[in-house]
Order: sequence, then C-alpha cells, then structure tokens
Amino acid sequence: MATTKTSEAVKQLHHLSAALKAPRIIEAAERLADTARDAGWSYEDYLAAVLEREVSARNASGANQRIRAAGFGARKTLDDFDFDQQPAVRQQIAALASGGFLAEARNVVLLGPPGTGKTHLAIGLGIKAAHYGHRIAFATATEWVTRLSGAHRAGRLAAELTKLRRYGLLIVDEVGYLPFDQDAANLFFQLVSSRYEHASLILTSNLPFSGWGGVFGDQVVAAAMIDRIVHHADVLTLKGASYRLRNRGIDSLPSIRAETQAN
Repeated sequence: MATTKTSEAVKQLHHLSAALKAPRIIEAAERLADTARDAGWSYEDYLAAVLEREVSARNASGANQRIRAAGFGARKTLDDFDFDQQPAVRQQIAALASGGFLAEARNVVLLGPPGTGKTHLAIGLGIKAAHYGHRIAFATATEWVTRLSGAHRAGRLAAELTKLRRYGLLIVDEVGYLPFDQDAANLFFQLVSSRYEHASLILTSNLPFSGWGGVFGDQVVAAAMIDRIVHHADVLTLKGASYRLRNRGIDSLPSIRAETQAN
C-alpha cells in the first residue's frame, strides 16, 4: 500500500512540476527524498530545500541568458584575473564585485595602458552583475556611437536611450582609442547624461581624463561628461606593461613610453 501511495505521489509531482513548467522540481524532490527521510526533516524543511534548488537553478539559467545577451566578445571572470599583476586594485574590485554600486547607480572607470586588464575586469564585473539579476550590454565606445547614430538617423534616438536606461549596466570599452567628431561626441554625451544618477556605466580607457578633450574634440563637452561620470563613481587606475607583451622581449608600448616621458 505504501509503495502504491508513493508511486501515485511521484506521478502527481511529475504532473504538477510540468504544469508549473519547473521540471527541476521533480529532480530535486526525488534526489532529496531519501535524505529528508533519513535525517528526519520536517515537511517544511523538505519543501524549502526543494524550492531552494529550483530557485538557484532558475537564477543560474537566467544569468547565463543575460551573459549571452550582453555581447561580450569573450567570457572573462574575476576569478580568472591575475591580481598579482595589479595588486593595487584587488580590494576595490572585491568591493565592487558585491554589486552594491549597481543599486546606487554608481559608475566604474578603469584607466590604464593597453593590455593591463581593464576589459577583463569590466567583463568580470558585468558577469557578476548578470548573476545579481541585472541586464547588461557591452560594446566599445565606437560601437555605442554607431548604434546611437543609427537610431538618430531613424528618428528614434530618444526611444533608444529610454530602452538602454532599462539595462542595469552598460559597459563602454576602449574610450579614447579613436577620436570622435562633434556629432559622435554629442551622442556619447547624451548616453552618459541619460544614465546619470539612474543606472550604472563601466568605462575603460587608455587615457587619463586630461586626454579626453582631444578624443571628443571639445574640452567643454569632455569636462561636462567627465563631471557626470565621476560624480558617483569608483575610478581605478591600472599600471604596468601589457600582459600581451610578457616574455616577448618588448618593454612597453609607444603610448606607455610617451605617458612616462610626459610625466
């Protein structure tokens, strides 16, 4: 009789988990049943354990979907980053990895020479954000401007900026690698302004803020943009030679030598 009742209960669980579109519930229920009986769990403990596994699985699945949709060129995690090469930012990154900056609509700016790990850290923080339930979009500064230019030509720039405000985090990589004309600079300024005190940005740049005026072709626009970015921001500076040049007999890149001589 007990076996028959158990069999009927299992069938009912299969039916209910299918109706809820939660097939993992039946897997967790069957896997935990013997453990619950042997350990003398209460019904409440058993139910909580089953549902906890379903929620964890859904969160992981959702995070993977958000990571795939983010547009990362490669999946780079903070666990894979070599902090021995950048020990000065270890504690700051650890604090940012908690995701608190997203709830506060704070920005993160990663400055430093090429090859020091700025993009890796930006993607790593983006992946963390995905696991906290935030939608992310990643692109280079040039790609963002191209996207906004297309929306502007189609007469839907305002709608595009509104759409992007629904993302918890936008990552803007490689600010300063290519100069912008005035129209591009204005579009980029609108992107920054639309997210000011509303949602977070992560920006990476190989230039100090003093060099941004040349990128955007206008010191006034650059100053206004920097003001909005850094008002609520964590600014991290990475140093050293490019990791891509290690063990290749090359001491530094021309841009690094120029900055060193200027200082």
